[in-house]
Amino acid sequence: MVEGFIARDDTVIGCARNAESVAELTAAYPAPHFFDVLDVTDDQSVANFSERAMQLCGVPDLLINNAGVINANAPLWEVSAEDFSRVIDVNLAGVANLIRHFVPAMINRGSGVIVNFSSGWGRSTSPEVAPYCATKWGIEGLTQALAQELPDGLSAVALNPGVIETDMLRSCFGGDASSYADPRSWAETAVPFLANLGARDNGQALTAP
Repeated sequence: MVEGFIARDDTVIGCARNAESVAELTAAYPAPHFFDVLDVTDDQSVANFSERAMQLCGVPDLLINNAGVINANAPLWEVSAEDFSRVIDVNLAGVANLIRHFVPAMINRGSGVIVNFSSGWGRSTSPEVAPYCATKWGIEGLTQALAQELPDGLSAVALNPGVIETDMLRSCFGGDASSYADPRSWAETAVPFLANLGARDNGQALTAP
């Protein structure tokens, strides 16, 4: 997505936990773009990141919340409290933290789109991924409520990105994950779709093309 948005002449703000990946992005796409290492579950770190990002790049037109983790395949009663909390903290609390520290500036400006990544498992369920399903169903509800709270000119949508071949998918599907689209191919159609979202889409539960 970073490459796709920059190819459209957009300025991109990004964050990730992996310092090496962030360093590679910073080297490949220097200012005016901004990338930093961030744990989205740490509210103070998110506050510091958002302040720095908006100082350098301005208020975002499009906020994409796509950080997510999944539990190792297991029935719910075998998922440890620690693993359950990790999934909840990243997939739900992390989204709320980013919204808390970016959306007020978008409201003050009077425009902007918030995209919260959901999942097919936010609209259906499968065994052995109950914590993940719970968070993605939570994203659907959180986004609907947020959409009702936003003033005119802004929108919040829950997006099911579809099935993408990622490390997370491989942890669930094993070798079968290779039969799905890779992230680069997915981004070729997803980026223009995301860039076209606007206030008219507020409250919708969408699926990427």
